[in-house]
Amino acid sequence: MRSLLEVMPDAPEELTCGRLRRLGEGVGKVVYASQNWVVKRERSTSEVFSMIVAWKMIRRLEQHLPGNWGWNIRQHPSRQLRMLRVAARAAVAVVPRGLWYSSHVGDMWRIYAHRDTRGEHLAVKHLAGTSIVPETITFPPTRVRISGWPGYLIVSEATERVECTLYDKVVKLAGQGNFELVEIWLERLLELRRAAWRRGVYSVDAHLRNFGVIHSRVVLLDAGGLTDRWSEVEEHLAHLSAAPRPHVEMGLREVLEEAPSVASRFDEKWRESVNRDTVRYYWPDRYS
Repeated sequence: MRSLLEVMPDAPEELTCGRLRRLGEGVGKVVYASQNWVVKRERSTSEVFSMIVAWKMIRRLEQHLPGNWGWNIRQHPSRQLRMLRVAARAAVAVVPRGLWYSSHVGDMWRIYAHRDTRGEHLAVKHLAGTSIVPETITFPPTRVRISGWPGYLIVSEATERVECTLYDKVVKLAGQGNFELVEIWLERLLELRRAAWRRGVYSVDAHLRNFGVIHSRVVLLDAGGLTDRWSEVEEHLAHLSAAPRPHVEMGLREVLEEAPSVASRFDEKWRESVNRDTVRYYWPDRYS
């Protein structure tokens, strides 16, 4: 696997020979893809504010929306979510930036920005060149065409494209009734986490959408939840110990609804693995 810092002489041809498709979006990034590589557009501060406001609106209104509409939007980001983000951006635009910075939205933005910057640094420092994260290459600044606004990007880095998120993988397998493979992929997630602990990093955001699938391996997609501070790990593990059903906390409530035995076994394996004593066993002494 190439090093994260290796500079290629040119960008892969597939990035420049056509228009890249919008693959997905998060709070701070929008991802575009060719067949084998993805590039990212960083959102502006106002866009991040808009995303935070949209999520807060959904959470606040969720109990008043018909059926599971609000929960489904949060679990399955879609065009509706993008429409809410556009509406939220209009609201953000008319309020002075200073008021947003001094509000709870501003506090959430600072937390997000700090975690994102710190997580990316830890991923480069501890995980680059390992199978824990997708391969990343760098190259001279290159103009690529993208679908939607703004029509093009100048990029100097591309990341190996995953086949799908781990969440999408287990949803598909569960829909086929193949819960044996669902268990195998969930065990691979636990193996990946143990591999990260050995290198002195821990993710406090282990939702399955933050992990991807490449052939037979699971990889970490979002480094925003990474920490190398044992005190933070202990605090997070203490919080997790109070969670009665880990699979529900990870967004697998509906996925494993028809396989309660699988859910029960996963919860047991999760508790055996993700606890203070087990994590401490793998954690390098130099990072304690």
